[in-house]
Amino acid sequence: MTDWRSLLARSTAGPPYPASAEDLREVRVAGLDLPVRATVALFVATLIVLLDYMGVLRLQPRAFERAIAFGLVPLLVVLLGFRDRPARYGLSLGDWRWGLGLLLVGLAIMTPIILGLAQVPAFRDYYGGGGRPGLLQSVLTNALELFPAEFVLRGFLLFTLYRRIGPLALIVVQVPFIFAHIGKPELELYSTFIGGTVFAWLNWRTGSIVWSALGHLYVLTLMVVAVGGTG
Repeated sequence: MTDWRSLLARSTAGPPYPASAEDLREVRVAGLDLPVRATVALFVATLIVLLDYMGVLRLQPRAFERAIAFGLVPLLVVLLGFRDRPARYGLSLGDWRWGLGLLLVGLAIMTPIILGLAQVPAFRDYYGGGGRPGLLQSVLTNALELFPAEFVLRGFLLFTLYRRIGPLALIVVQVPFIFAHIGKPELELYSTFIGGTVFAWLNWRTGSIVWSALGHLYVLTLMVVAVGGTG
């Protein structure tokens, strides 16, 4: 029992995220003391998701558009606006041993669930349509979208907020994440809060977006393959 308790304690012990003076810096606006970085990150991330949802950017292909909006834009904010290191926002391997181990456990749990959902008509209709690209093209396109998407919400936004408001950040980042899933199958939309929180926890635990991005990529690719959405 002691070994299991020790394993559980180590598996759930996240790294420290000390806040710098810049993380805590505030600006007074109309009598309110607003945290600069947290406010900027929340505004930028929400605006990016909103513009993407409304189709304002209109770059082609769509994966390229999202790579720029979800990846390059927040990265430039970190580098030029915050003048900070991207590694502080999840752009590193982090605690890769636990990241890989926890990811594999999660995928073992999710695989039968995804295969079951692939039999639901709503999922087959949503993920089975389109021009049936090949498997490799599908993986590359999904990766081009999902890694930047993980960065903007569960890297850039999550770690900026965490250094200011603590664990509540893992919940706050679910708001734009859930909004980004509007239009997808209803069951997926309702389950997004749970899945998104698990991915946010994994990023917090490892200090990296890599493992949640790989998990997200696996889940989406498996769904597309299972419903026959690849050529």
